[in-house]
Amino acid sequence: MKIINKKALHNYHILEHFEAGIVLSGSEVKSIRAGRIDLGESHIRVLNGEAFLINANIPMYNQASDKEYDAQKSRKLLLHRHQIDSLIGKTSGKNTTLIPLSIYEKNNRFKVEVGLARSKKEFDHRKAIKEQDHARRVEQELRGKA
Repeated sequence: MKIINKKALHNYHILEHFEAGIVLSGSEVKSIRAGRIDLGESHIRVLNGEAFLINANIPMYNQASDKEYDAQKSRKLLLHRHQIDSLIGKTSGKNTTLIPLSIYEKNNRFKVEVGLARSKKEFDHRKAIKEQDHARRVEQELRGKA
């Protein structure tokens, strides 16, 4: 099961991809396996030499008994030191940011696909929509003639 952040793909140009592990509690794992996660407004920030997934909404698992659960708490990402140093260098002062592109399970562990991204401008959005419309029309014409 792979949960994709469609909003990120719409709002950003993705320059590079990275894979990171994530620290989760048991009820969060069950909630993600049920497909209950929202990455729409989330981002990744490096604080004190550690990477954190901020503002990702993982609702409480239905059968969990934790009364003090915070659905939008910061969750630590597991990266090597040289990867974190590289990310700090790539994001400092270059109009780039780190965003989660997807979350998926690999070998019974959850991984987050992290993207080094640059924000799209308004005309980039319009251009992308025009390209999608054109591709859709071409595909419809090909299907109609076949």
